[in-house]
Amino acid sequence: MKTTFCTAIFAFTLSTGIGLSGIVEKPVEYESAGANCEGWHVYDDSVEGKQASVLIVHQWTGLTDYEKMRARMLAEAGYNVFALDIYGKGIRPKPPEAGQMAGKYKGDRDLYRTRLTDGLNVLKGFPQTDSSKIAAIGYCFGGTGVLELARSGAEIAGVVSFHGGLGTPTPEDANDIVCEVVVLHGAADPHVPVSEVADFHSEMLNGNVLYTFTAYPDAVHAFTQKMAGNDPSKGAAYNAEADEKSWEAMKSFFARVL
Repeated sequence: MKTTFCTAIFAFTLSTGIGLSGIVEKPVEYESAGANCEGWHVYDDSVEGKQASVLIVHQWTGLTDYEKMRARMLAEAGYNVFALDIYGKGIRPKPPEAGQMAGKYKGDRDLYRTRLTDGLNVLKGFPQTDSSKIAAIGYCFGGTGVLELARSGAEIAGVVSFHGGLGTPTPEDANDIVCEVVVLHGAADPHVPVSEVADFHSEMLNGNVLYTFTAYPDAVHAFTQKMAGNDPSKGAAYNAEADEKSWEAMKSFFARVL
């Protein structure tokens, strides 16, 4: 029964990605819905046995150094991490093309879910992965993505959406959610209307989903990303306080569910 609540370390070689710290970072190619995709696997090879694992879903410009940085942070915290690739190998669009590419998947939720599920299955296939201890996180477009993964009925421990879009054309799919949902939202995000927030709460409540929703005051879209700049009037900007607090919220969630 579900209940509801609201509330000088360098790599030895570039090819291997094995560093003095024990952190391994390497690209992983895989197929998804007819596309050749290239994700990024990061883990600590000094850790023996199966590990709690995290899937990362990228923002609208595709899998970039930003997601790789977050993956390394998580690996250094003891997690086995895979940053998937929704768009396909080498497809890393810049605005405004990024908006068109993200819109393609938001407009075709079946394709979006297929790419998400295939990325999750890659993570599950790694020898380091404890399949009983998996969570997913996503940023912006990827924040929307992890919510779609949850709505697809993915049997994982939980998802964390950082400043993601909350809307869905099929809110009844919340009935299929079996994992815990955490949304970390910018209270002043102009890209997510108040009506969308209200609809999301209704969706979660109607689906009897175990979820937490936290809105950070004065934070706009992309508040975890320094590359968004520091001018909130543009609608997307970095907010150091919200970045730190949201990361700590994610860590606390993982400590509980993983």
